[in-house]
Amino acid sequence: MDIKVSVMTFRLHAPWVNSLKEKRMIVKSITAKLQNRFHVSAAEADEQDTHRTIVIAAASVVPNSAFADSLMDEITHFIEGCTEAEITEETMEIR
Repeated sequence: MDIKVSVMTFRLHAPWVNSLKEKRMIVKSITAKLQNRFHVSAAEADEQDTHRTIVIAAASVVPNSAFADSLMDEITHFIEGCTEAEITEETMEIR
C-alpha cells in the first residue's frame, strides 16, 4: 500500500476585515469546520499579522493522488461556501 500525505494551502482575501481579532474569528471558524467535516489537520499557515489576508493549510493522509485531488476539490467548494472571503490562490503538494 502506497500511503501519501496531501498538503493543501488556500490564500483568501477578506477586504471587510478591520482587525486581527476579527480575522482570528474567521480563521478559527474555517479551520474548525474543515477539521470536523473532512477530518484533516487545519491551521493558519502564514500572514498572521495581516488582517485582510488569510492563509489556511490543511493536511491529510490519503491513499492515492486521485483521492487527494477529489479532497481538494471538496474542500475548495466548502471554503467558497462557508465564507465571503475570496480564494486568490490554492496549492496542493502530495508526498
